[in-house]
Amino acid sequence: MKRLFRLERVFIKQYFKQLMEYKADFITGLIGFSLSQGLSLLFIGVLMSKIPSLHGWTLSQIYFIYGFALIPRGIDHLLTDNLWAVGQRLVYKGDFDKYMTRPMNPLLHVMMEVFQLDALGELIIGIALLITSSASVDWTATKILLFIISIPFATLIYTAIKIAASSVAFWLKQSNSVTYLVYSMNNFTQYPLTIFNRGVRFIVSFIIPFAFTAYYPAHYFLTGNNSLFNIGGLIIVSIIAMILALLLWNRGIQAYESAGS
Repeated sequence: MKRLFRLERVFIKQYFKQLMEYKADFITGLIGFSLSQGLSLLFIGVLMSKIPSLHGWTLSQIYFIYGFALIPRGIDHLLTDNLWAVGQRLVYKGDFDKYMTRPMNPLLHVMMEVFQLDALGELIIGIALLITSSASVDWTATKILLFIISIPFATLIYTAIKIAASSVAFWLKQSNSVTYLVYSMNNFTQYPLTIFNRGVRFIVSFIIPFAFTAYYPAHYFLTGNNSLFNIGGLIIVSIIAMILALLLWNRGIQAYESAGS
């Protein structure tokens, strides 16, 4: 574990060196992510100004769900964004060979190689939304503890889904479209799940379980109801999702054969 933390510091240090050479790229990315989230919030605000409540949810409650959704997504984006490169180019061009020849777990190496600071835009907006909408929650010591516990498990689901989708590249050579299609399903969980039909609710709850990264835990904090399913389910689903993702990744590693020219 100490070795991993030491390696993480080395990779972060190297990333900051790169960042100093491409400051404009970092600033542009940070502004872009912030504007994207800001426009989404503006749309919600305009919509709720015409409709005071949406299926019984107030604007403050929707902002809390949205803000909660951004925290684990932002952490995953910050720490594991390089997984996108697996399906986009690393396997297709044969660049994945370097991860197979170094004395480090290939998955950890891929994830730790890039430290994506433009994810700070998501985290800043998410934290700001949680603070401004916190009056919607009747906070107790139990809820505060469960909130702290739920964030890393929700992040684990994002990472597991990205690992699984990226692993498809070991057989198809490229899986960026698969990763994008699967990952885009998280957009449904930034809003109250009850506004969608049963098919969508089932898919994002039990097939691609993004609902456990935001809606279900946020529903517990807002209502105080059904902690066993909303928080307990989050923990169980995150562990199962990661186990399945790692199994798929390891099978993919066994099937990997160098590609490219």
